[in-house]
Amino acid sequence: MNEHLLNDDDVTLYGLFVEAYARIKPLVHRDLGIPDAWFEVLLRLGRTPGHQLRMTDLADAVSFSSGGFTRLADRMEKEGLIRRAPDPGDRRAALAVLTDKGEEALNRALTAHVHQLRTHVVAALPADDREHLARILRTLRDACE
Repeated sequence: MNEHLLNDDDVTLYGLFVEAYARIKPLVHRDLGIPDAWFEVLLRLGRTPGHQLRMTDLADAVSFSSGGFTRLADRMEKEGLIRRAPDPGDRRAALAVLTDKGEEALNRALTAHVHQLRTHVVAALPADDREHLARILRTLRDACE
């Protein structure tokens, strides 16, 4: 084994990122009342002007394959949280639209989510560190497009 690479600072940095996320995610997704994946979809739709996105864009945003996302969307549509609508700009595409029931579920989930975020993330970081972390995460996200 290459001991030098095993102990490389960049490997350690990435490992810390993965470990922190793995520990934080179950805490901040506790008590949502809906599955994590549903929450991610509803949150993306809720934060988008018009509360609708093309199905393919939404699948990309929540890191699902198109087939996996279609099954997820089918379940969410059956529960009345989203509905599909034709995309007026592209007749081959469909939009996922947040329904009133989906908005209610998102509001309930966000109440729990924000409480957990403030307890397990925000409380652990001073304001300056939160600003730096936000800048770093945006830089990483944008560098990988």
